[in-house]
Amino acid sequence: MSGPRTLIFVPTLNEAENVGPMHRELRALGLEADILFLDDNSQDGTSEELERIAEADARTKIIHRIDGQGIGSAHLAGISYAYEAGYERLITLDCDFTHSPADIPRLLAVADSADITLGSRYLQPDSLPGWNLLRRSLTQFGHFLTKTFLRMPYDASGAFRIYNLRTIPQGIFQSVDSTSYSFFFESLFYLAYYGCTVKEIPIVLPARMYGHSKMSFLEASRSAIFLLRLWAKRQVRRSSLSSSGLTSHTFAQKVRTVSTM
Repeated sequence: MSGPRTLIFVPTLNEAENVGPMHRELRALGLEADILFLDDNSQDGTSEELERIAEADARTKIIHRIDGQGIGSAHLAGISYAYEAGYERLITLDCDFTHSPADIPRLLAVADSADITLGSRYLQPDSLPGWNLLRRSLTQFGHFLTKTFLRMPYDASGAFRIYNLRTIPQGIFQSVDSTSYSFFFESLFYLAYYGCTVKEIPIVLPARMYGHSKMSFLEASRSAIFLLRLWAKRQVRRSSLSSSGLTSHTFAQKVRTVSTM
């Protein structure tokens, strides 16, 4: 029997050196899966390199966007594409090899037991080799904020995920507002809030193989502010549900029912 119809989604921004090796490593896994790259107006020849890859592999598709719209917007576009094309499972990862394609089988081994499976940086020691002190500190601080304010013990800001589209109502993603890095913790917040189950697998996240991190201090600050606004929204929503006699679980059932009608 064949498994769930699967799409691997990889957003790119100035990844000309990475897209070829990434495609080869993904194909070397031998998975029965299609691949979708979404390029956000790269200026280094990434778009042309992707076209060469797609010409040689009919199961690899490319979306080109002419203006950079943000990493969160790219993931929302990839998720919408997967639902609309009838995929049952969506794998997402970065193109800079901080996420190793070799870890995908480990995530897939448990993916059927949860709605969303995450590759986590926080389940084992020494999981961030090569990271400088500033980047490591920002990452750990972000993890502290999501645990403290959003009550999510998971690696909520990572992009290495498997979504079980058969069990996740598409309507949940319509609650997501962020088009930047905040997308990752905001989307996971709503998925967990509406009753989706989460599974984590430990991964090692090395420093980028090529290029530079696209997460600036300014972007990190904006994400922290967005997180606090999301926390305030959570407090208001909890109060609203309590006064109406609903719980997040029963509200999740309503979301599931509406989205499947």
